[in-house]
Amino acid sequence: MFVLPVPCCGCSRLAGILMLLFWIWSISDCLKNEPAGSNDKILWGLLVVCVPFFGGVYYYFVRRPERIARYGR
Repeated sequence: MFVLPVPCCGCSRLAGILMLLFWIWSISDCLKNEPAGSNDKILWGLLVVCVPFFGGVYYYFVRRPERIARYGR
């Protein structure tokens, strides 16, 4: 029988804290830097808040580079 190693409690807490910090950063980046003239700020903010970690990752890799290329911030 094959048993997968379980990470220590400190490692899982550290990973959880890092994911929480990334989620908070994603929310603040979205709300500060998305242009206010369209519904993009609301939609991306809702995505990041409603789907915490994966919404932040999607925002970081898909929307953020597009926004920086288009608006320069």
